[in-house]
Amino acid sequence: MFELPNLPYELNALEPFIDAQTMEIHHGKHHAAYVKKLNEALEAKKDLQSKSIEEILQSLDSLPEEVRTKVRNNGGGHYNHSFFWPLMKQNGGGEPAGDLAQAINDAFGNFADFKIKFSEAAANHFGSGWAWLTFEDGKLTISTTPNQDSPVMRGIKPILGLDVWEHAYYLKYQNKRPDYINAWWNVVNWEQAEENYANAK
Repeated sequence: MFELPNLPYELNALEPFIDAQTMEIHHGKHHAAYVKKLNEALEAKKDLQSKSIEEILQSLDSLPEEVRTKVRNNGGGHYNHSFFWPLMKQNGGGEPAGDLAQAINDAFGNFADFKIKFSEAAANHFGSGWAWLTFEDGKLTISTTPNQDSPVMRGIKPILGLDVWEHAYYLKYQNKRPDYINAWWNVVNWEQAEENYANAK
């Protein structure tokens, strides 16, 4: 059965950009609820309990219909958040280096243009969802997904992800999603993103 992963930092580590109360609720309530409901959905499906969350999400169409939506929503929520937490760190931000930096330059011209395009995708996504930098067909691509859908559901490797559900920012930023996005760039863990890129390749 799946478990809620520990945060790789203290609840207040990302302040002042992301506040401790938001982190406590986001991780300890929202993510925990996805894990609980995912396990409940799989409780009677012994054949699925031994699979990784990636394997399960990549085979949603083959799941029994009575659990498919629950697994999509809650399994997606568990995967997305487990991927999201390590992509932030105290004293993060700046720019990537090495192969990822070169790939961003190749795909978007330069880091500044990439940052603008990613921020616009995140800000303009309607409703709840995620913004992603993914590795697809040998190159980097920016995309968004609704709700808790994830690129892995289509067999695509995410490199960077940003949660734009209101629960990720509303306590501090209210309806000002662009302010949250601008603040988030100050906590991005580019070392983790670089590792994700190396694994995706």
